[in-house]
Amino acid sequence: MNKIVLITGATSGFGKACAEKFAAAGGYDLILTGRRQERLEELKRRLENGNTRVTTLTFDVQDKDAVFSAIASLPAEWKKVDILFNNAGLALGRDYFDEADLDDWETMIDTNLKGLLYVSRAVIPLMVGQPHPHIINMGSVAGKEVYEKGNAYCASKFAVDAISRSMRIDLLRHAIKVTAIHPGAAETEFSMVRFKGDEQQARKIYEGFIPLIADDIADVVYYCATLPPHVCINDLVITCTAQADAIYFYRKS
Repeated sequence: MNKIVLITGATSGFGKACAEKFAAAGGYDLILTGRRQERLEELKRRLENGNTRVTTLTFDVQDKDAVFSAIASLPAEWKKVDILFNNAGLALGRDYFDEADLDDWETMIDTNLKGLLYVSRAVIPLMVGQPHPHIINMGSVAGKEVYEKGNAYCASKFAVDAISRSMRIDLLRHAIKVTAIHPGAAETEFSMVRFKGDEQQARKIYEGFIPLIADDIADVVYYCATLPPHVCINDLVITCTAQADAIYFYRKS
């Protein structure tokens, strides 16, 4: 019987790459969630085959009622989740603290922090009792070190780190693995969203070095998810070779 993997933010970036990775590997059925229904449906059409079933849920993780309603609406055969990949998240703006947009702050906190809490609280009851349940939370190097103009984004990812640690303790009694993965610079839609469609500014972030790509993170997520049942990678920071931490890069001119 296939394991069931639930992925938030599956319409692009790390979430989409992970959906593709698990589908290609075989042995997994996928619950793909996101805000953009047309992208979810396209991904379902592409990934679903005789070995992999795919179902989709369209909701915004910021919306508590929508999260719980969507999870509750799953048919009975989908209500035994083995792996939860809390991937949905974003950065908005990169401004000095005293110049930051308060709406940006609220959206990041509502998505990166509260959204992760809502989804986890809704899904964990469906994981309890599964043979080897596993939660994988998407953090960031911004959750390990604060950098200039990072303020609320860094705070939200520090919170992901704290939540992951708390989960790991509280869920021991259910034998639920909890892994937090903290990527550095990765070229996805992330910077386009952060800079609100400013393509030139988004491209500048990756000038002078080769960044991570979504497939790199998908490989790591899959590796963590397929270790023996008695092995759990608790916390993993991954950067490209040209990046030392949240601040230091070596850029070729």
